[in-house]
Amino acid sequence: MPPPDADLYPTATGLAKITVDKHSSKEPLVLYAGWFCPFGISPADMDSAGRERDPLPIRRERIPSNAKQVNPYHKPESLMKLNPRGLVPTLQYDNKPLYESTVIAEFLEDAYPEHGSRLLPPDPYKRAISRIWTDFVSTRVIPSFQRFLQFQSDESNGSIEQVRDEFLNTLKEFTKAMDKDGPYFEGENPALVDFNMAPFALRLWVFDHFKGGASVPSEGQGGDSEETWSRWRKWLSAMEKRKSIQETTSDREHYLPIYQR
Repeated sequence: MPPPDADLYPTATGLAKITVDKHSSKEPLVLYAGWFCPFGISPADMDSAGRERDPLPIRRERIPSNAKQVNPYHKPESLMKLNPRGLVPTLQYDNKPLYESTVIAEFLEDAYPEHGSRLLPPDPYKRAISRIWTDFVSTRVIPSFQRFLQFQSDESNGSIEQVRDEFLNTLKEFTKAMDKDGPYFEGENPALVDFNMAPFALRLWVFDHFKGGASVPSEGQGGDSEETWSRWRKWLSAMEKRKSIQETTSDREHYLPIYQR
């Protein structure tokens, strides 16, 4: 029997496919990514102002690039030569590899400073704070998201309510650190921390299908935490409305088989 993802849908769909197709020309900068992967910088992110991470920031930089979509069970030899682990995103720059989405994002800030607005604050202290919360997403929010999604009930690992509450608490902690007015984490303009969080925030609907819902309170239902959840909804709405988010998101029907495994 083939691995569960061996026959996953091969390409981006909907508006995301249109955007990916714009990046099919040969360029010295090559991005290997998976349309479905929340860690992958979307190929589409290479060309608009403003991993699938303006949901990731390469898109904002308008950097000419070539996009190569990868199925993790059918990895091309060209990717394996660059990155023996075969992970996406992998960036080929001057025939040299770079890995990890946030590392790639910061590298592009330095390598292409003339392209687009900055994703990290110019002030050293504010930049350090931004990195702290970007890391919080990677080390706290994402593991909690995965534990919730992968939870299987038995006597040794607690209840689904416990893992759901753990996940919601990480969202609340993240939200309490946001700029008061926003709409983005640091204020009026989106930053790296927003794009690191976006792919997972935009996948909360997956829990409706497999875990009985994420239980993020709707408007007016947040109780003592309503102010926090109101700020979360404001941030999420701002991210969902970004044109680049919409243009790098595939049809939901193709995500479901991946999360169902």
